[in-house]
Amino acid sequence: MPAAHVLLAQLLKAADPAATGALWRLEGAARQLDANVVRVRPGARGEAYVENDLDVLLVVAEGRGTLHRAGTEEELAPGTLVFVPRGERRAVSAGDDGLVYITAHRRRPGMTIGRAATAVTAEGGEAPCLLPRVCAECGRAAEGADARFCARCGERLPGKDFRP
Repeated sequence: MPAAHVLLAQLLKAADPAATGALWRLEGAARQLDANVVRVRPGARGEAYVENDLDVLLVVAEGRGTLHRAGTEEELAPGTLVFVPRGERRAVSAGDDGLVYITAHRRRPGMTIGRAATAVTAEGGEAPCLLPRVCAECGRAAEGADARFCARCGERLPGKDFRP
């Protein structure tokens, strides 16, 4: 399970002053959320892109910058909270002192090979327990109810009595 408590001021103070990009990431195999603390160097601008699958929440922690989206420019300052919907073209640029922001969004499912499957009961709905689908080696939950091996590390999943 990811760290439940991070002091942002300590994280930023301990980070290499020249470090840019993700200074911190939420970790843990079975989580439903992704979050990052991102530092952008002074004057830098990211490439514009479209995120087709995920809505993103952005919170400015330090510095100033601009969110370029939907043909507009929105000022970013400490304490600014912005919802950026999926499908919207966006880019972030940092001001003269740089920019530190936090993002949060639904976690992307891991990439797997094979057909997509969901864990549903015979009556419909989600299965009551996913434990048989959690890899004992790395903790990743298998996407498909019929998965035999972990897509991340290749270990046989628990509770799977398959003949080779």
